[in-house]
Amino acid sequence: ERYWGTPLPIWQCESCGNYECVGSVKELEKKPGFSGFKPPLDLHRPFVDEMTFNCSKCKGKMKRVPEVIDCWFDSGAMPIAQHHYPFDNEALLEDGRFPADYISEAVDQTRGWFYSLHAISTLLFNRRCFSNVICLGHVLDARGEKMSKAKGNVVEPWAVINRYGADALRWYFFTSTAAGNVYRFAEEAVAEVSRRFLSTLWNVYSFFVTYANIDRFTPGGEGVSVETSELDRWIISELNQLVVDVDAGLDAYNPTEAGRRIE
Repeated sequence: ERYWGTPLPIWQCESCGNYECVGSVKELEKKPGFSGFKPPLDLHRPFVDEMTFNCSKCKGKMKRVPEVIDCWFDSGAMPIAQHHYPFDNEALLEDGRFPADYISEAVDQTRGWFYSLHAISTLLFNRRCFSNVICLGHVLDARGEKMSKAKGNVVEPWAVINRYGADALRWYFFTSTAAGNVYRFAEEAVAEVSRRFLSTLWNVYSFFVTYANIDRFTPGGEGVSVETSELDRWIISELNQLVVDVDAGLDAYNPTEAGRRIE
């Protein structure tokens, strides 16, 4: 029912009802009796609707059907269409760019974009379109209700950012709940992130910088000396274990667990 969109490349004969599906501009131009092209080339409506040719069965006039492709088809073709494949970038499927390592969107895309990407990729190449997915839950208010202007429970993001900083808001979404679960947003939780984590992190960094400058500390790559105190060896061990755990979380596409380990 849309007007603007990707036109279906299907023409129907006005006389006998024969259908023909056209695969490219070159194929269209080679059709007998082709007419209606006006430069510059534009394959959207209404211009493409003016292009006609002769029916291969009865020589009648072939006119394009009025429908356009569902918008989910456009979205699902994104990985190849953005590179103008197969007309350009012929190595796209073999040079490591396809399939994507991961995709991230809200849970409502499960039957939308996530599906259409896989459906078109399977139809064309018999291959998956992406290897992993991080599915995000919807953001609700503190009582678990959908935000709406009518209810007056919508939170203005810039007000939160100006009050606590963008990093506090990012870290809240990063660690407050596992991917896929809904977020019960409360400004107090963002304030807690700022106090409990970011302020602590900043104070630790500030403490280190102060005394590193006093002692003229220069980081080296010689490793841990056997004379290093037991407490220093312990904290270095904790750091190395943290690196292992965070890497494992991110490699498993579990940013929430990785972020919580840093906390």
